Amino acid sequence: MTIQQWTVEAYNTAKQSENKMHDDTVAQRFGFAGGLVPGVDVMAYMMHLPVARWGRDFLGRGLIEARFLKPVYDGETAAVTAEEKDGVLSIAVESRGQLCATGSASLPAAAPPVSLGDFDAVAPVAERRPVDVTSYQLGKWLGTEPRVWADEAAKAYLADVRETDSVYAREGLGHPGLLQRIMNKVLVDNAILGPWIHVGSRMQLLSAARIGDELTARAKVTGNYEQKGHRFVELDALLVGNGATPVAHCQHIAIYQPREQAAA
Repeated sequence: MTIQQWTVEAYNTAKQSENKMHDDTVAQRFGFAGGLVPGVDVMAYMMHLPVARWGRDFLGRGLIEARFLKPVYDGETAAVTAEEKDGVLSIAVESRGQLCATGSASLPAAAPPVSLGDFDAVAPVAERRPVDVTSYQLGKWLGTEPRVWADEAAKAYLADVRETDSVYAREGLGHPGLLQRIMNKVLVDNAILGPWIHVGSRMQLLSAARIGDELTARAKVTGNYEQKGHRFVELDALLVGNGATPVAHCQHIAIYQPREQAAA
């Protein structure tokens, strides 16, 4: 069964961010046409169709995975499609005639049990230093500064990711794309990064976050390796609301030191 297509005009929310992979000039050094729309926002586009399919239930216990293959650029049309088979949505994002992201989503019968005690709560580093291989040591626990999106900030986020589903405002819920932003903050809060790229995520939602919740991550480094000249980091994290409620269990993969390429 094919689910209705969701089309958005992509928006680069990170033009002014510390990650200069979202800056046109810097991104072109790495062979891209311009600054990249953040992967976490492309994933937010992808979440629209599972929520359209399963409604609020998905926000409380849904499972979604995404892999980013090609860039999505500011102002370009991004078309999100999904096809359902055996209870699983296969999701694709296309832009500029290219397949930019693939993923899947499903609705487990119940959210899997997760214990807060299995994830160490630590503070982010007291002083960020330029990233190197020791920044994300295998087995190391990493924390984040608390983040809150309340009132106008929550509304602005929905506008930024082109979300029109009324469930968030109607029920006072935070969009799950905000949880992906917290995953990025695990990296940013613990090192000074150069240009870097989010390449994939898996997120099992455990409880619907609410607008204004204080969100933090308890993340363990599960991978740190070189592949084709890029240095990758993999994280396994529990995202926590208000210091007490598990809201998502996430795996996150990023290239934290990309190989530079000549401009295309």
